[in-house]
Amino acid sequence: MQRQQAAAARPAEMVPVRAAQLAALLLLVAVVGGTAGFRPGPPPVSGETLEKVAASLEMYVDVLPQMPKLLGYSIKYGRPAPAHLTIGMYQKKWKFHRDLPATTVFVFGTSAESATFPGPTIEALQGVPLWVTWENHLPDRHILPWDPTVPTAIPRAGGVPTVVHLHGGVHPPQSDGSALAWFTAGFRERGTKWTTPTYAYPNVQSPGVLWYHDHALGLTRANLLAGLLGAYVLRNPAVEAPLGLPFGDEFDRVLVLADRSFYADGSIYMNCTGDNPDIHPQWQPEYFGEAITVNGKAWPFLPVARRRYRFRIINTSNARLFNLSLSNGLPFHVIGSDTSYLTEPVVVTHLLIAVAETFDVVVDFSESAAPEAELVNTAPYPFPDGDAPNDLNGKVMKFVVEPAKVWDDHSRVPARLLEYVKVAEEEAVQRRYIVMYEYEDEATGNPTHLYINGKRLEDPATETPRPGTTEVWEVINLTQDNHPLHLHLATFQAVRARELVGVEEFKSCMTKLNDAVKCGVGQHAVGEEVAVPEHERTWKNVVKISPGFMTTVVVKFLMVDTGRTYPFDATAEPGYVYHCHILDHEDNAMIRPLKLIK
Repeated sequence: MQRQQAAAARPAEMVPVRAAQLAALLLLVAVVGGTAGFRPGPPPVSGETLEKVAASLEMYVDVLPQMPKLLGYSIKYGRPAPAHLTIGMYQKKWKFHRDLPATTVFVFGTSAESATFPGPTIEALQGVPLWVTWENHLPDRHILPWDPTVPTAIPRAGGVPTVVHLHGGVHPPQSDGSALAWFTAGFRERGTKWTTPTYAYPNVQSPGVLWYHDHALGLTRANLLAGLLGAYVLRNPAVEAPLGLPFGDEFDRVLVLADRSFYADGSIYMNCTGDNPDIHPQWQPEYFGEAITVNGKAWPFLPVARRRYRFRIINTSNARLFNLSLSNGLPFHVIGSDTSYLTEPVVVTHLLIAVAETFDVVVDFSESAAPEAELVNTAPYPFPDGDAPNDLNGKVMKFVVEPAKVWDDHSRVPARLLEYVKVAEEEAVQRRYIVMYEYEDEATGNPTHLYINGKRLEDPATETPRPGTTEVWEVINLTQDNHPLHLHLATFQAVRARELVGVEEFKSCMTKLNDAVKCGVGQHAVGEEVAVPEHERTWKNVVKISPGFMTTVVVKFLMVDTGRTYPFDATAEPGYVYHCHILDHEDNAMIRPLKLIK
């Protein structure tokens, strides 16, 4: 995709690495850590070859797996009680397709034998604390290429750095999975922000679907592509049972979406040549796979009865957005997104899901006129102005509908769901301008890195809210990509998006000043106002930021179901972060610290 020129002055300390500097850096990596496992990767593979491998796999031959479940609570004296789990990260083989050789992956599990891709689904209860000890049992070298020229965790003694973040969790900063809290096998080496092997998850937020994944500095895209991710479902039976929604393992299913490309031997393809190889030998701005996997199988199928099903859909891809619809015309009854319910259900025929975003939907297969329904994808990549999906990545999975209608389906889609605190933009104590930039190499015109507000992760925090407060973030996107914005800890809603006019003039000013107010944002953010879709009007942990727009986001640093502040010290070290959740952008280096203060 054609990309625009950088929109802000590049900080001097982040001038792109050139060939001589790159050679010196790679020599340093070889000396202190050829041990460190730097891998340039195998020779490049053409897109045509990757497409040929994917096209050789027959669709809809593997049944959709149900991932193993780990209970995040115990039962004592007939009542739920806190629990402690130990979950490890392992290298093993995984079958993504009946006809594809087994693939080497990194995966979560309670043992190497039981580890899966995606990892086991952790099921927790609202208000019942869970402690998880995360263990790294990975080898000394990564199975995928990685790039030492982006800000990256590079252990001197070898090993694959990892750290786990519970996406959407409300928990103390020591348990957030800071990118600088990474550790290698046996905790042999640890990042500067590492504090504890055991994380505390109070589970105090509203019931919904979360997910856990690796968050190591500069390696998130490679570690997730290798398989380090899994679902986390938070329930509250007392609140949810009266809603009458489909329930039970058979009818309440998690769908973990992820795109992958494969070599003919089954191994995962990841680009090993950067778009600016004399600056970054491996990094490219987006990874898009030819095959679409759901729960670890490429294009699976699921036999369904003619009744209602609840699907908790999580997009765990590196960069691909999905615009989902059903080929038989059945709609989605959207009941929630991320870790919140909607106030009332919204019926849609197409569902656009950003990277890391989740949607909670009900589909009534009793209304299907056809015996089959393909789940298809029409989202361009990169989104919104990239290529249209092809016959491979335009298909996701298939539902095979049983002929007889089920008459004893007592589930329903209620007219009303759950209520939370109001958006109340007028309650904001602070209005911040958050600007997204993309920088390009003058010689090639290709991206070199991406920043928020022209700053690095290492630069001091400029977003310093107080617990219990509301803020408004005006998020300005000066790139050509739609960026899924994710704030750790906080809960937020996009309330409107206003198109920028005179955008080139505004960019020129921002290049010089990097100050939205001084550059007259009030005179530029006056174009067409685009409404936030009804099914996204709830408290979320990912919102889409459209290119060429200023999106107004109301951010709550409190519990949105009660209005109370956090039941722990959210101001402690190492703090939190916010970032674009396109993993290739986050790694280089669209991520900033978020430091709560007293």
